[in-house]
Amino acid sequence: MGERENKGQEARGKGQEERKPKATRDEYGEVLLELGKKRSDIVVLDADLSSSTKTGKFAKAFPDRFFNMGIAEQDMIGTAAGLSLAGKVPFASTFAVFETGRAWDQIRLTVCYSNTNVKLVATHGGITVGEDGASHQALEDISLMRSLPNMTVIVPADATETASVINTVSEYKGPVYVRLGRAKVPYVMPDDYRFRIGNAFTFHVGKDVNIIAAGITVATAIKAAEILKKDGIDTGVINMSTIKPLDEKTLLSVARSSKLIITAEEHSIIGGLGGAVCEFLSENHPVPVKRIGIRDTFGCSGNPDDLLKIHGLTPEDMVRTVRKAISLI
Repeated sequence: MGERENKGQEARGKGQEERKPKATRDEYGEVLLELGKKRSDIVVLDADLSSSTKTGKFAKAFPDRFFNMGIAEQDMIGTAAGLSLAGKVPFASTFAVFETGRAWDQIRLTVCYSNTNVKLVATHGGITVGEDGASHQALEDISLMRSLPNMTVIVPADATETASVINTVSEYKGPVYVRLGRAKVPYVMPDDYRFRIGNAFTFHVGKDVNIIAAGITVATAIKAAEILKKDGIDTGVINMSTIKPLDEKTLLSVARSSKLIITAEEHSIIGGLGGAVCEFLSENHPVPVKRIGIRDTFGCSGNPDDLLKIHGLTPEDMVRTVRKAISLI
């Protein structure tokens, strides 16, 4: 744990905060293009949203290996499964709400039940989709994917982790769901970071509180921990980017070393990261847990920053939640 903790602290000293924020979907498009140059077995499918999902870069470079399926997500998933059985490694992309919702039955049967080597990389996850509103804001996609046998679920924290995730899953055999976002997010992971499926990244283990976060909330948790430190509350931050399979070893170690666990996610608190953490800890090491996320409601249209405030996902909101929760222990 100590070695990984030190690496996390180094991440804050490598000038990451000085780099301009970058959307994880932008990084995906760039990495996918590079993969296409190296491997002829990589194929890409999209549901008429390639300019938004950033798969358009791959399409322009490799038109014979790109398939625009139109607004037909079910067909896209079935075709991806077929391509995988033909020896290809398909990356199928669209908005998270459409990929996991409209095509759930096809994902369940042709991808997970059949255990095909399909990579579902969805963009525009969470409320930071913004003005498009509730119809386009996936707040239950992690829950839908996490409940399926054989499915691996990953939510990268920033562009650095996204690059490592996409390269890793391209080599992994089996169904994978990767959730990316629309908005630009700050860099938080070290430049030399190497993602491994099922391994959390520990920035610091707190003696009082530990925040288990994924996606954009990792950066939020880091800021909140810095504020809480000034109050004398030792707050740890763990990036649990693999939500399934959960890094149970790290989670158990962290729970044993602190008084309180906070989970943070840009997703419903039902069935996502918070649900996964509570399920595991309740059976293995019961400790107080407070979940931060969307509280059983749909999103709404608005500026992404305003929506984060509405749903209590700012650093200040996180600080208030921690202070209140720890005062009750």
